[in-house]
Amino acid sequence: MNTLAKQAVITVDATPKSDYSVERSTWLGIATMVFFAVSLGFSISMPFWADASYLRLLSELACYFVMAQMWNLLAGYGGLVSIGQQAYIGIGGYALIVLANFAGINPFAAVLLCGVFAALFAVPVSQVVFRLPGAAFAIGTWAVAEIFRLLVANMTVLGGGSGASLTALKGIERATRESMTFWLAISASYASVLLVYLLLRSRYGLALTALRDAEVAAQSQGIDVKRTKFLVYLVSAFGFGISGGLYFLSNLRISPDAAFGVSWSPLIIFMVIIGGVGTIEGPLLGAVLFFILSKVFEDYGTWYLTALGLMAIVVTIWFPEGLWGFIAKRFDLHLFPVQRRLRLLRNTQIR
Repeated sequence: MNTLAKQAVITVDATPKSDYSVERSTWLGIATMVFFAVSLGFSISMPFWADASYLRLLSELACYFVMAQMWNLLAGYGGLVSIGQQAYIGIGGYALIVLANFAGINPFAAVLLCGVFAALFAVPVSQVVFRLPGAAFAIGTWAVAEIFRLLVANMTVLGGGSGASLTALKGIERATRESMTFWLAISASYASVLLVYLLLRSRYGLALTALRDAEVAAQSQGIDVKRTKFLVYLVSAFGFGISGGLYFLSNLRISPDAAFGVSWSPLIIFMVIIGGVGTIEGPLLGAVLFFILSKVFEDYGTWYLTALGLMAIVVTIWFPEGLWGFIAKRFDLHLFPVQRRLRLLRNTQIR
């Protein structure tokens, strides 16, 4: 072996090897994915043996899952605190009426198009609200929702202020309608979780969290701030549009106040804040707690809102990071791990 070859071998052998590896998956995360798949299969089988009342309740809960995940993606990870995402719930709901009643499209097939309609409306809306800084952005999104509510309330073709019914379902048997609605709602809820999970594990997810933590620093690192905000706003609007279509597909009737009402915002924000903003697990936990409280106290009038308010106060004082945020920090539990962690290699040998 010549001198040059010997020198090359020595150089390669002397190259320092890292004692760390980047860990992205954990045993708990893998177990969660297995449970995720098994529970999805179990849910799909429910219409064949479960009572119709349970299907309706779980369909409603599934809609809350989608709404909570989409608002958390927008505010918890994107840093865009909106109190007007009910605009896209209403657009999705009324898109269902237009597509099914007037265009003759199958109501179940139209649900996905409801999300597309909401995303299309979000394009011009984003160009307006993104010009508003800080708190003005939140107020601006609420104003947009109110504008949509007033516009729809004055359209007689859509039923005006009294709303409209989903007449396209008249020829479909009740059992079929409830089963299809349940399957769509469950699919949307699982898809929303998977979408957020995969999105946050991608390079775009890194850019999104960097933007949330420090916009100026993220921009200095080459992140396209405007494009990142625009994309997350569109994804959120798409999810809210689908959840709106599903919600009113289950209710069979829609009105401007029910679709675009400001009451949606505190309920959605409650789910995310109680569960833990900036986590995937938190909105799921918050949605379940809200759903249980709403069903337990729905017959007690103002006590329902009182219970929600008291719980919000207790959690924000004692658990400022939300219930799941506290659990994750205290026990280092992450069912959907999106962080990248450095792990020390135990069998590292020094040569």
